[in-house]
Amino acid sequence: MRGTLSDEEIRLTVDLLINKYELSTKFLNKLFGRDLKEASSRILNEIEFIEVDKKNLCRLLVVKEGINLFSGSSENKRELRRKILEKMPDNTIIELYNKYPDINKNISTVSYMRTPLVNRKWYSGKFWAVDFVTAAGFPKIFAGIGSSRQETKSSVELIEPKRKVPPLVEYQKNIKNKLLNILNQEGDKTRCMISLPTGGGKTRVAVEAFLDWMEASFQEEKYLLWIAQSEELCEQCISCIEQMWRSREFILPLKIYRYFSKYDFKLEELQGGVVVGSINKIYKRIESKDPVILNILSNTGAMIIDEAHRASTMMYDVLFKEANYLTNNKLFSVCGLSATPGRNTIISENEVDKLVNRFQMNLITPEFKDDSKYKENPLEYFKEYKYLSKVNHIVFRSNIEYKLTEKELKDLEDKKEYSPLFLKKIAKDTKRNTMIVKRLIKIKRGSPTLVYACTVKHAKFLSTILNVLGRRSAYIDSNTNKMERRIIIKQFTEGHIEFLFNYGVLTTGFDAPKTRNIVICRPINSDILYEQIVGRGIRGTRFGGTEECDVIDFSDNIYHLGRQQTYMRFKNYWDKENHE
Repeated sequence: MRGTLSDEEIRLTVDLLINKYELSTKFLNKLFGRDLKEASSRILNEIEFIEVDKKNLCRLLVVKEGINLFSGSSENKRELRRKILEKMPDNTIIELYNKYPDINKNISTVSYMRTPLVNRKWYSGKFWAVDFVTAAGFPKIFAGIGSSRQETKSSVELIEPKRKVPPLVEYQKNIKNKLLNILNQEGDKTRCMISLPTGGGKTRVAVEAFLDWMEASFQEEKYLLWIAQSEELCEQCISCIEQMWRSREFILPLKIYRYFSKYDFKLEELQGGVVVGSINKIYKRIESKDPVILNILSNTGAMIIDEAHRASTMMYDVLFKEANYLTNNKLFSVCGLSATPGRNTIISENEVDKLVNRFQMNLITPEFKDDSKYKENPLEYFKEYKYLSKVNHIVFRSNIEYKLTEKELKDLEDKKEYSPLFLKKIAKDTKRNTMIVKRLIKIKRGSPTLVYACTVKHAKFLSTILNVLGRRSAYIDSNTNKMERRIIIKQFTEGHIEFLFNYGVLTTGFDAPKTRNIVICRPINSDILYEQIVGRGIRGTRFGGTEECDVIDFSDNIYHLGRQQTYMRFKNYWDKENHE
């Protein structure tokens, strides 16, 4: 199963749309977007002298929409399906209508059968989608990929293949043993923080240690409460827990509760296990005195806080206050997880006291045989022993200057990140996009490259241009269903896709160890976000990654702020640094 089109599927589809279904240039412009056509024309003409005529416009459309060319309920998508159905022979329409009739109407005239077929709801990968593309003569891949999520129990269950879990390496074993020793103590002495650089395996070590330590407590209907910042981090944790539990010889099954995003469960469903939640949801439910979270906190055996440098915020103040109250000031074990590089610059001095109190400064870090050699820069140890890759940092200076509006400056001050409006503005800059495309096609063919765009549309646009230029690309956004996303990521990790574009969804909880290049096309002000992005490409060969990774930063001049220099906080990562 694939999530991207082959060259032959693209060629055949373009031929059908133009010659069999006779789509006009005007309609193709409407589907693709005139602004996008103009931007595409300028870039393609400058780079490879490609003229965007009707055929190339149709090809751009097919490449941009990919397997979801016909899916959706928008007016444009319904109009596209209508034009195709209008060109189908009457006997084909009768056959389709007899299979998918309008149960509210008695229609016997062929000319009236097309409208209910046009308006029939499209479910990717389902029967109507398959029958439509088959009847129209398009490759079956255009039926799309159905979601694998099952909201309720079904007579058909999807069984995931078991993955072999590699054993912990030496420094991870040492950290696990230290953690277990702390957990077996009492009171405040059971609080700690694990500090490992991004890519060092914090989640894996913590999961293995806590599952071992809490096995008996789960039988007593106690909870391991795991708190993460994003839905992706939550899902990454759940995936790790599932792998570890299945790989061990535990007697009883383990219940995992999703307590983030739209997920919820009832009080009567609680029977002990692992609760994976977001701090936002936990905070809101504590404030509303929800009996579910109060029951969980009253019966928690241990709590893990991912990205523990954030544990000094007001929401965590509320959480710790409520947990202390419910446990009569006999708080359960608390373990924080944090990356080493950049840690001291991420938190301010007035937040340090809170973190000291919350984790009792029981800092668990790797031990090195030659401590003096790695004391100044522990990253050298991980690189020397190939747990992390060597990183080449390349700063691409666009020499374009952007001026922030008063509102954009205020958003940056308040939210510590560039506003969506500003990101949207620079995403439309054709001059900048031309520079990006030119730099991307300089990357050696066959090198897996993650690209972080300014917006979802920006990711989709750049992916389209790269595909047209003959570089196999795909994009993922928050609306990509889980099955399609997994297939695309699998194609990327197996080398069938060179460039994987995204906006805001591949910063955490994403595993592609063979990534050779990280390209950051968006301005970033957040140290944490930058660290998460860089962390996607620095896994070394000992962990199935690469010898080297290039991190390419597109740096613009932003009026009042000067050059973007968030990356300067992470100079300890870099083995080489170049400016272009």
